[in-house]
Parts: sequence; structure tokens; C-alpha cells
Amino acid sequence: MTTSYYIYYRVPAGNAERARSAVGALQRELSAATGIVGRLLRRRDDDTTWMEIYEGVPDGPAFEVKLVELVARHGLPALLAPGSSRKQEVFCTF
Repeated sequence: MTTSYYIYYRVPAGNAERARSAVGALQRELSAATGIVGRLLRRRDDDTTWMEIYEGVPDGPAFEVKLVELVARHGLPALLAPGSSRKQEVFCTF
């Protein structure tokens, strides 16, 4: 069974450039470590709402450990809107 991760959060406009750079570096490292290529999107009607998507993850627990490590290493929590957090939803195949 494979899983797909959808992670959304809010980034204030003043942090957007630094956050994009941090997420880009995170996704490159995550891809090198796990083989999973992520995508970064922003909400059409709200530029401050972002979503990372990682699909076809064969080993969810190992992927999550690496993701948590890289989120901390790249300082993403400090770039989020005050009072905001990364919200993760995981879906699996039938």
C-alpha cells in the first residue's frame, strides 16, 4: 500500500521568499533521501496558504521521520504565520 501526503500551512507575505527557498531545499533533500518528488502549491484565492504534496510513498514511517528532520533543519516552523502550524493529511490507496 502506498500513501500520499498533503501538508498545508500559512506563510505571511513577508516570509514568502525565505519559505519558498526553505521548502525547495527541503524537497530536494527529501527526494534525494527517499526518491519521492514533492510539489509546492499555493491556494488560488489566498497566496498565504501553501500545500506540499508527496504522492506514492511506499514507506510512510521512514518518510515521515525524514520529513520531520528536514522541516526542523530548514526552520520552516519559524516562517509560518503566527499561531499557524503545518497540518498533515495522509491518504492511502485502495
